[in-house]
Amino acid sequence: MADVIRVEIYDQEYRMRGDLDPGYIEDLAKIVDGKMRAVAERTQTVDSLRVAVLAALNLADECQQLKAKYETVAKEADARVGECARCLDQILDLGV
Repeated sequence: MADVIRVEIYDQEYRMRGDLDPGYIEDLAKIVDGKMRAVAERTQTVDSLRVAVLAALNLADECQQLKAKYETVAKEADARVGECARCLDQILDLGV
């Protein structure tokens, strides 16, 4: 059974259990805590639920932007691999 990991997010303690590395879970908690604190500072909101929802929206936006960037880079890489394969086929067809 997985150990209980205690993390603090926005001054609240959470006990988590999972198969992930405890250090990784702590790092995730620090990211969420930092995002919540940044949102609270920018919006002057004291309602922790509202802060959590806005932080989640910010994190989702970051995730979507990274996903779009990844997809663009993956398409470019696929195109370059295809171009390299065509060049290699031409070289092999020439019998060089």
